[in-house]
Amino acid sequence: MLKNIQIKIILAFSIIGLIVITAFGLTYIYNLENTKLQIHDNMELSELKNLLNSQIYESKIIMIIFIIVFLFFMVLMGIIVARVVISPISELIKSAERATKSERKKYLNNGNKKKNEINDLVSAFDSMNNELKENLNEVTRQKKQIETILLHMTDGIIAFNIEGKVIHINNAAKTFLKIDKEETFEEIFQKYNLDINLEKVIYLENWASSEKKLNLEDRTMNLFFAPFKNENDRPGGVIVVIQDITEHVKLDTMRKRFVADVSHELKTPITSIMGYADTLLENDVDSEVNKKFLERISAEASRMSRLVSDLLTLSRYDTSKAKIEKSEFDLGALVKYTFDGLDLEMKKKNQIGECFVTSNVPLVYADKNGIERVVLNILTNAIKYTPEGGSIKVYVGFVYNDAYIKIIDTGIGIPKEDLDKIFERFYRVDKARTREMGGTGLGLSIAKEILDQNNSMIDIKSEVGKGTEVVIRIPTKQDKNNKEKNTEE
Repeated sequence: MLKNIQIKIILAFSIIGLIVITAFGLTYIYNLENTKLQIHDNMELSELKNLLNSQIYESKIIMIIFIIVFLFFMVLMGIIVARVVISPISELIKSAERATKSERKKYLNNGNKKKNEINDLVSAFDSMNNELKENLNEVTRQKKQIETILLHMTDGIIAFNIEGKVIHINNAAKTFLKIDKEETFEEIFQKYNLDINLEKVIYLENWASSEKKLNLEDRTMNLFFAPFKNENDRPGGVIVVIQDITEHVKLDTMRKRFVADVSHELKTPITSIMGYADTLLENDVDSEVNKKFLERISAEASRMSRLVSDLLTLSRYDTSKAKIEKSEFDLGALVKYTFDGLDLEMKKKNQIGECFVTSNVPLVYADKNGIERVVLNILTNAIKYTPEGGSIKVYVGFVYNDAYIKIIDTGIGIPKEDLDKIFERFYRVDKARTREMGGTGLGLSIAKEILDQNNSMIDIKSEVGKGTEVVIRIPTKQDKNNKEKNTEE
């Protein structure tokens, strides 16, 4: 590259020098030629013309010599410049290039090393990024699972922060406590007059939970208050779990009432038996009184026996230990047979009894002994609570794949407010009158259990003073075959 610069410099000076020398030479020769032309026609000046020609020739020779000398001078100048200026610069450039190549090589080596380190760092960042994404996805998935679980929980869940503001609430809690707007801890529970304090739950209970019961209209709620800590292991707020324990309360009430009823039902005959027995033991009574007392003892003992028998029957159905043998039988024939067996009881009260069975009733599929017991219980109640001269009509028919039994009497009827409770155990509309008639208060309960076990239904409509209508629906053989066919498919 420097050699090219040297040549270009020499050429540039040479061209400039040649142009200058040639210009001066040609100008001088041109002036001589003009002088020569001016004296051309004057013969007397011939010597002068020869002299001009001689000068013109000499000028051309001098110009050529100048050009040659100038060219030589330029070459010599180029050599001197090359040695004095260009060579040191060339060496300097070569040294710089060698140094540059060395540094570049080192730089490339260091660059490759740094590049490898950068690649390793990038790989580490990529790995961390992927792991972070996986962790975030897992956290998001778990969060959605928890939200879904809380959303569909039957128990209410409310989370309050340490300031008493709601940070999470599910639909069940909103429904239970009738929350339709954003409320604080105090606003929610003060309107139900609950003696509960947020700070007390968090700080003064030594991280112990608190429970409160809340009665809302016809429902009972159990509220469980528990504090929680944040990520710094410091108090973070309170979680409230709301459970609807209405059914538990009802069952507990029924259990207590059942125990009380059983105790009362057993106490009455036991008291009578003990009274009559003590009288017989302590006093001398004649044979007629003795017989009368013994008959009373026997009647009370029989009543206790029926009560215990009914309780055992219910217990077997409750524990699914009752023996149920389903079979196909003629419902009309069973009802007719049972109805005829009570003809004497109806005649004692001068009651008019009629039983109608349609000809198109198919066979039913159920526990024959159980259904017979239900029919006997309903007919006995109809006779028992229908006054003398009343009527009892029984219809047996078929509708919508179900055979039905309809029993209509003109008895004393059942108050409307008692219709929903008559299947409860020991429930009596008129306790004194029922007890006088020897009832245990378990007949309809047993009937309901038997029908439930046989996929059957019972419905009772009644009006005080006008009578009662009982309708029993039982699956038929045809319905049973359809169910088996659908099961096989």
